[in-house]
Amino acid sequence: MTRHTKQRETILRILRSTRSHPTADWIYEEAKKEIPHISKGTVYRNLRVLQENGQVSELNLDGTVSRFEAKRQNHYHFRCERCGRVFDVDEPVDTKLDRKVAKRTGLRISCHQLEFRGLCQDCQHEQTGRRE
Repeated sequence: MTRHTKQRETILRILRSTRSHPTADWIYEEAKKEIPHISKGTVYRNLRVLQENGQVSELNLDGTVSRFEAKRQNHYHFRCERCGRVFDVDEPVDTKLDRKVAKRTGLRISCHQLEFRGLCQDCQHEQTGRRE
């Protein structure tokens, strides 16, 4: 059983209070506002523990800097190819896909992650604004 520490509770509260998908460095900067002597190592260790406990998800689909979120139901993401922001996509997860892949491959699928990529609305507006 994992102990509940002030640091871990602070990190989890920070993640639950944002709809963004922050990096560990951003979480560290936010945690320092409440716990001035917290170290980056403490943030990284606690993120790993929270992830192992199923309370936090790590998003690292494209091999760039990992982003984190308080774990909720399985859902899809959109990553802007220009600004790098990550958004939740309000689209039901296709659980039939898990069964289809499992049947075809013989693998035991617990879930899948899907990331859409393209330009967010802000970047689309910037792009069209330059062309006009």
